[in-house]
Amino acid sequence: MDFKAQLQQKTEYVNKMLKEFCPAVEGYQIEIFEAMNYSIEAGGKRLRPIFMMEAAGLFNGFDDSLKPFMAAMEMIHTYSLVHDDLPAMDNDDYRRGKLTTHKKFGHAMGILAGDSLLNYAFETCADAVVMAADKEAAARALQVLAKKAGAYGMIGGQVVDVNLSGKASTKEQLDFIYEKKTSALIEASFMIGAIMAGASDEEVKKIERAAYAIGMAFQIQDDILDVTSTAEVLGKPVFSDEKNDKTTYVTLFGIDGATEYVKKYTEEAMDILKTIGKENAFLNELVISLINRKK
Repeated sequence: MDFKAQLQQKTEYVNKMLKEFCPAVEGYQIEIFEAMNYSIEAGGKRLRPIFMMEAAGLFNGFDDSLKPFMAAMEMIHTYSLVHDDLPAMDNDDYRRGKLTTHKKFGHAMGILAGDSLLNYAFETCADAVVMAADKEAAARALQVLAKKAGAYGMIGGQVVDVNLSGKASTKEQLDFIYEKKTSALIEASFMIGAIMAGASDEEVKKIERAAYAIGMAFQIQDDILDVTSTAEVLGKPVFSDEKNDKTTYVTLFGIDGATEYVKKYTEEAMDILKTIGKENAFLNELVISLINRKK
């Protein structure tokens, strides 16, 4: 099976798996469940759950104990996008080619849907810890997810991003934002997959570094696409960074310079993954494909 067919198969697997964890649409609070499910089912690359599966595959393999963490990771990623799109943040009307959650359900419900997805992610993980055969590994996985998603991780990056909007940013500041806002959840995905598959502490640290480099490459490529793609292809508005007066790798280094950084970080990630000791051709191809992606 070629790479594209494998990616489609794995994406479909994640989409089907997510439906198992989506809340039932019922009760007096039915609208929040509709908004949550709308946000989750709006599509997307499902990269983080796939990264989690593939990281587990580098060690002792993937089993059903990982599924709640895969679902929780996508819930957290989705909630961050729901809140990113709000008028107080990026103020976007479309995401993944569909109306953003707050445009579909209203501003208040957009806030509450994001809040609910975040909390539901940890409900899902807490249940997984209670049910896990290896409770220590599951608890460590939950710890990683909480730290990488919070003020020391993704939210911390978002805070600095918001505070520097409209201001000139240095490369050091931009790297902090990208490391926290984008790389943190990718790092968590790889680390959780490794932890749940029995990786050693040293191996988890190694894979965290590879995931950092992947996240940096992914975000810088996003900067490039914001000025080179179209809204139809990207599924969201282009030139949004310029609209929000944000410094990016493109504004600092130009398209060619930013492209070189994408290659640098991708090569770093690939070199680290080679030292793990187990070949994963699909994962290697997935990382490389991030350089050439158009959306």
